[in-house]
Amino acid sequence: MSKIHHTDIEWDLNPDGTPGYAWNPITGCLNIEDGKCKGGGFPCYAYKIAHGRTKPLYLRHGVKALIAGPAIDDRHSPSFYDGLDDPFYPRFWRDHVHLPNSRKPRGVFVCDMSDLFGIGIPEEWTRDVFQEIHAHPRDRFYLLTKQYKNLLKFSPFPGNCWVGGTSVNSMLLTQLWKTMKDVIAPVKFVSIEPLQSWNMSAKDTAWTLKDAGIKWVIIGGQSKPEKLPDILAVQTIVLAADAAGAKVFLKDSLFPLIDDNENIKAPYYMLSKDKDGYVQGLRQEMPVES
Repeated sequence: MSKIHHTDIEWDLNPDGTPGYAWNPITGCLNIEDGKCKGGGFPCYAYKIAHGRTKPLYLRHGVKALIAGPAIDDRHSPSFYDGLDDPFYPRFWRDHVHLPNSRKPRGVFVCDMSDLFGIGIPEEWTRDVFQEIHAHPRDRFYLLTKQYKNLLKFSPFPGNCWVGGTSVNSMLLTQLWKTMKDVIAPVKFVSIEPLQSWNMSAKDTAWTLKDAGIKWVIIGGQSKPEKLPDILAVQTIVLAADAAGAKVFLKDSLFPLIDDNENIKAPYYMLSKDKDGYVQGLRQEMPVES
């Protein structure tokens, strides 16, 4: 497992707009039940990967940590010995903490195989990661969590951090708002993926986003197994984001909602257009750092 690698996550972009990177100094999470995220009941792709192609690597290094400790150090996690047979048990890969330097500024998604602020992640691990973030001020670091309440421990965030929370329905957005409105970060965002349901009006959603200081809204469907959200829910959130002054990023997984045998059927506010007014595809906007 390399320290940093290119990723196909659509919104994980370098500042120049090219595809960005993923960095996993920490892997695993305890917010899982039967392979699904407890925060929304949807399948966890990181859990699936950990129990698939990376399982031998993760388990081998778990044993090495117990015997020698140089590769990773997860002995401060609860029930360390019980986790030796679990590839998705939280692990801290100390030899992956120090990032290589880069000539060009990078966009780096931190812990796409874990949750930097997640259940079972000791605070000291997270703070060690932040030391490295401070050491690379030219890079942009994307931090995304389902454990919103833990964000306040680390606020204000460094000036190169975009800080977000995952909310798969309007109830979770309300929970995110309670914390995010007090978080200080250059860009605060919400990832509504997979969008499962939405019971909040566009007006109330807009107020919630604006009061929380959200500047970027990412929306996507469930990819594996594929499950598309209600297009009316997507439209509600997009209109709310526009009213709140937030940029909108609609993931490619939503394209089947707007395309019917190549006949675009989505409302104009979900589409991007060129200078001549021709449809280019879904809106995939990035916020401007203040």
